[in-house]
Order: sequence, then structure tokens, then C-alpha cells
Amino acid sequence: MQIMDITSDIKYIGVNDHEIDLFEGQYEVPNGMAYNSYAIIDGKTAIMDGVDARFRDKWLANVRSALAGRAPDYLIVQHMEPDHSASVAAFMDAFPSATIVSSAKAFAMMKNFFGTDWESRRLVVKEGDTLSLGRHTLSFVAAPMVHWPEVIVTYDAQDKVLFSADGFGKFGALDADEDWACEARRYYFGIVGKYGVQVQALLKKAANLDIQKICPLHGPILTENLGYYLGLYNTWSSYKPEGEGVLVAYTSVYGHTKAAALELAEMLKARGCPKVAVADLARDDMAEAVEDAFRYDRLVLATTTYNAGIFPFMRDFVEHLVEHNYQNRTIGLVENGSWAPMAAKCIRALFEKSKDIRFTETTVHIASALSDASRAELAALADELCGTSH
Repeated sequence: MQIMDITSDIKYIGVNDHEIDLFEGQYEVPNGMAYNSYAIIDGKTAIMDGVDARFRDKWLANVRSALAGRAPDYLIVQHMEPDHSASVAAFMDAFPSATIVSSAKAFAMMKNFFGTDWESRRLVVKEGDTLSLGRHTLSFVAAPMVHWPEVIVTYDAQDKVLFSADGFGKFGALDADEDWACEARRYYFGIVGKYGVQVQALLKKAANLDIQKICPLHGPILTENLGYYLGLYNTWSSYKPEGEGVLVAYTSVYGHTKAAALELAEMLKARGCPKVAVADLARDDMAEAVEDAFRYDRLVLATTTYNAGIFPFMRDFVEHLVEHNYQNRTIGLVENGSWAPMAAKCIRALFEKSKDIRFTETTVHIASALSDASRAELAALADELCGTSH
């Protein structure tokens, strides 16, 4: 990744990672990841966050190149996840006159990660504190649990830039040619989605700032139509559906439940449902399925009874949803059980503590394979889903 100008005083000095296969050990990233870092060059110089340890040397070279021989005065650490902070110790060794700027909780984490919190070379900041670099005055905004407890974000009043930590990030390296919303949505619901209340609190603080650019720690710098991105974050963090549609998510052992799920999907399309997505939870990317479940206002879960419970991939999917505060949705159930069917009952129990979950009146019961009776129930479920007012 080439160093590039964000403004006349702010440069991008991050790196692209095309070596990674799973981000955070679980999310498939076929187009890699970007670890973003920025240099603010003024009377004093500040480096905004670091990068993954595997790219430490490239990042330090970028720091030196961007500063053109000047020593950095500050390293501002907004977030302590190792994909951003793993190179902090190397930075402090390379630039012995630099001061780390971060929150009190972040310094406690540094002690855990590195065995030191650089007590003689640190500046602890909190909500409302400022740091003057010259023309640029940086204001610090606490953003706890977006999505770690130590997080701060930083606003530069001179260039009207919000350095947003992991907020407004996305999967994919910066040289990936892909739609922002798709991979930002999958990133948000997989990584940040549990913390909607905290994101809402941060958005309210951001509403008081004149923001012209957003510089996240992953993904592209956002410079145009910021209302679009802020609007999506408001929708996502308030757990509202992004649009009308149905995700039909299924697991199937011998193909009969799959046949029912696909037949239902065709019934929904025939009834004019604006969007129908289908996910095979055993084979498709689980994070993609979670993304679609949050994207649309209706969900169908089709699965077999398995060991008097739910097929493992379906249980995993539902637990992902519940863990990320899935709410404000309508759910239809299709259960397959050759004997003692329990899947529908078990799924309802998993959602017991979820907010504003509405189950359809129709539950489809399959005894091994589709029959005239279960097809009639599929049709009734399709009618109910398509006739629901939203």
C-alpha cells in the first residue's frame, strides 16, 4: 500500500494484508484486510494507531517515510486489539522520544500484552481531553464497547476528520474492488453488532461534530455522502431491518429439509416477496448468514430434530443471532422429525430472552419427507410471511 494524502497534513501509512485467510480466527476474508494507520504532520507529529505484528517493519518504514526524517512526537492508541496494537512496543523502541496517548484502560491492557505501560512516556486521556499539535487540535471521545472497553475515537477540528477506530470498518484490503455496504455489514454484525446501545451512544456524540471525513482502522477512508454511512450505522445499531425480505436458513441431513426450504423460497418469490435469500448453514459462510438475518425483516429456520435438540449448525447459527442481540424480527419455523420432533420447541427456547421476536402462527411439521399435508403448511407459512405488515 502506498502512502497517500488524506489532507495536506494527514497521510495514510497503513498496510494491506493479502496473506490472511481468517480474520479474528473465524471470518473468511477472501479479499484480505487493511490495517489502517495515519500520520498527522504539524508543529508536532502524531501517529494514529499501528498495525498487525506481521507488518511491523513495513509500517515503521511508512512512518519514517511519511515524516521525512522527523521523529514522531505521539503514538495515539485508540484500540488495543493486536491487529492495531501489536507493533506498539517496536514503535516505542524505534522512536525513544515518542509519547503514547491512550485511555487508562488501554494502558492496563498494554501492561498485559507487553509487560510495561511506559509510565514515564505516556499521556492518559479521557472523554473531552484535547491535544494540540499546532494548527491541529485533537479531541478525544470515549467509545467504550465499540467494541472493546478501552476504545477512544479522535476528532481533528482543523481538517474535520473523525478517526473512528473500528467503527465504520469493513473486511477487505484497500485494493479490493467491492461494494462497501456488503462487507461493512458482515463486519459490523459479526464483530460490533452485540454493542448496538454503545454504538448509538457514539453516534449521538458524533452528531455534534462537523465531520467531513471518516478514517477507520479497517476499510476505505470515507469522504463523500457521509450521511449514507451514518444512516446505515444508525439502522444497524438500533437493530432495525435494513429492508423487507426473507432469509430462509436451513440444515439438512438427507436432503428432505433442504427440499422444503427451497420449495418455500420459491413460494415466497411467487407471492412477490421483494427479496428472498437462502443459506445452507452447513456449507455457506456463517457470517454471511448472520449478515442476511440482520439485513431483512423476516427469517425462516428449517432444521431437523437431532439428538432430541437441533442440528448443530442450526444451533450455532441461532446462538450467533442471540449473542448479537437479534430482535425486531418475524421468524417462521420448519421442523423435520421422523419421531419425537423437538426442533421448533428448542429454537423457541433459544430465543426466549430476545426482544421483540414474533413467531409465525404457522409452523411446518415434516415427518421425514414432504407430504401433501406439510406442503400445505409450507404454503400457509408463505402466505403468512408475505401478508405480514411491516
